[in-house]
Amino acid sequence: MSQSAIVLGAGIIGVSTALQLARRGRSVVLVDRRGAGEETSYGNAGLIQREGVVPYGFPQELGLLIRYGLNNNIDAHYHARALPFVAKFLAQYWWHSNARRHEVIARSYAPLIENSVSEHADLIREAGAEHLIRKDGWTEAFRTEAKRDEEFKEADRLAREYGISYKKLTPADLQAREPHLSTEFIGGLHWEDPWSVLDPKGLTMAYLKLFESLGGKFVRGDATTLTQLPSGKGWRVQTDEGPVEAEQAVIAMGPWSEDVTKKLGYRFVMGVKRGYHMHYGTKGNATLNHWTMDKERGYFLAPMNQGIRLTTGAQFALRDEPKNPVQVERAEKVARSIFPLGERLDAEPWMGSRPCTTDMMPIIGEAPRHKTLWFAFGHAHHGLTLGPVTGRLIADAMAGEKPFLDISPYRPERFNP
Repeated sequence: MSQSAIVLGAGIIGVSTALQLARRGRSVVLVDRRGAGEETSYGNAGLIQREGVVPYGFPQELGLLIRYGLNNNIDAHYHARALPFVAKFLAQYWWHSNARRHEVIARSYAPLIENSVSEHADLIREAGAEHLIRKDGWTEAFRTEAKRDEEFKEADRLAREYGISYKKLTPADLQAREPHLSTEFIGGLHWEDPWSVLDPKGLTMAYLKLFESLGGKFVRGDATTLTQLPSGKGWRVQTDEGPVEAEQAVIAMGPWSEDVTKKLGYRFVMGVKRGYHMHYGTKGNATLNHWTMDKERGYFLAPMNQGIRLTTGAQFALRDEPKNPVQVERAEKVARSIFPLGERLDAEPWMGSRPCTTDMMPIIGEAPRHKTLWFAFGHAHHGLTLGPVTGRLIADAMAGEKPFLDISPYRPERFNP
């Protein structure tokens, strides 16, 4: 074989996986139809969410279901015409989000999150990307006592059960942290453990540069051409530089992974949560010091290199439907009332698609019916957070080593026996 491995998909998951393999001395070709980090890994809130041990569940309370059913929110929106196509995913997602099942899932999910910062730190140091990182956590701001008390209670639980660090903020504390934020907030919560990323694509590119310095190669190509060699031992994919063959292959294409897995006979009940962002300047001398979430309204303001990035919640729609940035419009109107945002800095809102499984956990492991084929996708809201963790787990397993974490909860067999 000309290569040890082909990695399909150059988002943060694919780049991290290719890098971890190259660090083990493997010859690796990374393949994507676009440049690295230009899809979902480009646009996100830029958080390495060490506090995010509990995955985002589907609402269970009747009041919340009615609220979201009205379809006029920032944190969630749906396309009515897409509902027949995503109904199976939503039904199973709702079922897994039952309090008892959700708690069991969180226990299996937590080890990934618990190693997120340390695994990033290792690559950040080696890639020389410290200038892209801040290590001062992020802030939730509350408008009502009910939401504040609910979140304080949850923070207490996460600290007790998972060792998460946080600080409860009075209105004065919040104002001291963010002098230009509206005084209508009655307090906040400072999650102290997470790291934030000033340029998510920049971090992906730093990891890519390190990968290439270790002998790895990135090429443009069509991942959907992946085929098993006639001998059954190895894989081939067509690229702009000709066909590439390798002993092993990794599918790390996020929401586009099913374009390849379906051809190979695998069926995953997956959904897509689309998200949007827009960058803004600020008025006068206004400064946003920290990543800040307007908790009740469900949007983020993040002080990134490109400007203040406003990010929205989830939009349930078909993956390839045209943009519908209604949530950006809603969020911007609210955000301008609580912070002096200036002009828009982007020509149009950016949109990305998050790949989501029904049980909220990623798919990590060897394909059940194709030895030497590996899956690494389905990370939902935590792709940036879990890139290096996933990459190391896949690299461990591909090298025949015992992964440093038990990957059985994330195995593909839970969907494809």
